[in-house]
Parts: sequence; C-alpha cells; structure tokens
Amino acid sequence: MNQPRRQQTQQRRRPNVAAPTSGSSKPVDIWRPVPQLPDPEPIAIAPDPTALVRSLGDPPVPGKSVLAGHYVGAVVERAAGLAAALAASVDLLASAGDD
Repeated sequence: MNQPRRQQTQQRRRPNVAAPTSGSSKPVDIWRPVPQLPDPEPIAIAPDPTALVRSLGDPPVPGKSVLAGHYVGAVVERAAGLAAALAASVDLLASAGDD
C-alpha cells in the first residue's frame, strides 16, 4: 500500500525541467579550437597557509570551537602541502630568489 505513495513522493521531488525551445538560437560548436593558454606563473609557497582562516576566528561549534579551529587549520596546512607537492611535480615552484 505504501508503494504508490513512494512513487508519488519521488515524482514530486523531481525538478521541473523545461523542454528546450527551438528557435532563433544557433547551435554552438563545442569542438572548436580554443586559443593557446599562457604559460603558468611560478607558484610561491605561503609562509603561513592558515593565516586567513585564523583571522576569521574560531569556528562556531558549541563547546568545541578551539578544537574545531585546530582541525580546520590542519586541513588547510595539508591542502597547502599537497598543492606545493603538485606544483613541484611539474616544476612550477618559485625559487627563493623569484619575486
């Protein structure tokens, strides 16, 4: 007996998708050639990757905001380390003399 009700609920949750209109719009060639991208700039490692997050203050977690701030900082430091490793793997790290 619940089976038809579930189907009705699932049908109601589907987003309304408008049918494509045929008319004056021209089709776009998605396989067209694109201009060459410029060479990427060297990437400098941030001395303190958590500075921005810390400037926002501790996360609003009741009773655990300081601990949550440490976890957020750890995630940001890990992401910065992975980004530096990725940049180093393709020789995009800026050297200490590059400014």
